[in-house]
Amino acid sequence: MDIFKRVSEYNAENERLVWSGTFKEYIALLEKDPTPAMTAHARVYEMIKSFGVEETGGHKRYKFFEREIFGLDRSVEKLVEEYFHSSARRLDVRKRILLLMGPVSGGKSTIVTLLKRGLELFSRTEQGAVYAIKGCPMHEEPLHLFPNELRPDVEKTLGVRIEGNLCPSCQMRLKTEYGGNIENVMVERVTISEDSRIGIGTFSPSDPKSQDIADLTGSIDFSTITEYGSESDPRAYRFDGELNKANRGLMEFQEMLKCDEKFLWNLLSLTQEGNFKAGRFALISADELIIAHTNESEYKSFIANKKNEALQSRMIVMPIPYNLKVSEEEKIYNKLIGQSDMKHIHIAPHALRAAAIFSILTRLKETKKQGMDLIKKMRMYDGEEVEGYKEADLKEMQNEYLEEGMSGIDPRHVINRISSALIKQDLACINALDVLRALKDGLDQHPSITKEEREKYLNFISSARKEYDNLAKKEIQKAFVYSFEESARTLFENYLDNIEAYCNWNKIKDPLTGEELDPDERLMRSIEEQIGISENAKKAFREEILIRISSYSRKGKKFDYASHERLREAVEKKLFTDLKDIVKITTSTKTPDELQLKRINEVTKRLIDEHGYCPVCANELMRYVGSLLNR
Repeated sequence: MDIFKRVSEYNAENERLVWSGTFKEYIALLEKDPTPAMTAHARVYEMIKSFGVEETGGHKRYKFFEREIFGLDRSVEKLVEEYFHSSARRLDVRKRILLLMGPVSGGKSTIVTLLKRGLELFSRTEQGAVYAIKGCPMHEEPLHLFPNELRPDVEKTLGVRIEGNLCPSCQMRLKTEYGGNIENVMVERVTISEDSRIGIGTFSPSDPKSQDIADLTGSIDFSTITEYGSESDPRAYRFDGELNKANRGLMEFQEMLKCDEKFLWNLLSLTQEGNFKAGRFALISADELIIAHTNESEYKSFIANKKNEALQSRMIVMPIPYNLKVSEEEKIYNKLIGQSDMKHIHIAPHALRAAAIFSILTRLKETKKQGMDLIKKMRMYDGEEVEGYKEADLKEMQNEYLEEGMSGIDPRHVINRISSALIKQDLACINALDVLRALKDGLDQHPSITKEEREKYLNFISSARKEYDNLAKKEIQKAFVYSFEESARTLFENYLDNIEAYCNWNKIKDPLTGEELDPDERLMRSIEEQIGISENAKKAFREEILIRISSYSRKGKKFDYASHERLREAVEKKLFTDLKDIVKITTSTKTPDELQLKRINEVTKRLIDEHGYCPVCANELMRYVGSLLNR
């Protein structure tokens, strides 16, 4: 079977990664390439970079996060540039705990999980190779074997920096096994693995009365005390705490601020000095990136307590808000549904979009910008053009509220409501109305929604319904117009001829008679009115189209039907308006005649073949739009 072949290949790959040699041979490797000696912070940053970085409009997009994190480009860029990049350059930021702070289900745990999985994969590449003293319980950097007095010369020769000292176990082994001869100390390549507890540690708070500090720093092995005679003998100590095992990689503190204070005190010297206290030993060196996550209310309680000031000063707090883009929110729902057992259920087009619109509206703050309501703001955040507003307005709104996106409905709640609707009704297909109904019913069950918020959220459901109504009409409009593209292009070209004549004070030639006529103002206005272009704004809109045509021409590109989104929308709406009566009769008639039945079948086929509908939701859409048009 192919699957077993893949297992064999994986095992062969593991064997290829095995390397073992003396410390002298390791130094020979570093002379060729010093990158294996990089710090844990540098390793994480290089791993993120290795997946690719795109620069657009002065901003960086890190592809590493794109597989799982949606709509948080600005937050991720800030996280990477202000923490990981600075830490990799050995700036003082690396002596801080990275605290991800944000609302529930906002992606904090996902970011940490991604970093852990990324480190595991990166350590299997040549660029991310990790070498450690063989048999060291902390898998420490072999360069620690050099005495402090000799390090400046070694650093200069190899082009590396050496920080930290040998752990108590390796100090003992260097004397007893190797007689103090560092050249012969064995070194091996290790691959970072959370399962094997190499380079990744995870600490989760539990009952403070029963949880032991040994979970972090290791503990005495009482069974060996009689053999070695002392609690301060490294051989009588288990260096198996999470801080020990996270050395060379990443230490995750889950819900860090729920931890008892005594667990957090260990982090004071670990962050600032790169070491921690364990048992009856001198301070133990550790090279690890400490990342924690918590919610906003826990963080506010933490900073309100004066006793926490020392730890607070050693933190870099990175807000991780909810996504504020409708299109990205849809991707989150698709991801969550893909991970569930709901994959066999057909989800009608725009069903998840309707839910996303509702969710985003609950997260946005009212802007002070004149004439800008939440729907327009939502569209601009999603990259759509809104008449009368420019990119500068978008940037101004994005900087208006620092706390925007830190509250609202979370993705998990939406998926729970969709799941509930599917299970209750035993549906084969779910549409936007089913989803919105489920969300409305779920408002009473949401634990943290106040009465005032409930009223506001009900209005947002109505707004999402209106947005869906427009999308539904457009979908039918596209499917209904026979050879739609051809008809649309003809009307589009006709409009362009007329505005060109209008702006240049020219006549237009009738294609049939050859007669020279004035530009058809009635035609132009019938199209422009479809997208709300007023009489006063028509001249500016027409001139803007001509400027766009000229710009395309200079670049050697053809300005066509797909080149201007708003003009395209206007043409489609105009065509639909012209056919509205036919559509209305066809979609709402209960006993269609032969011609109407033929039309219905054609439209249904087009919806299924070209727009992603199934027979069930295609027929429901036809009925629904018919009822909308007859209101």
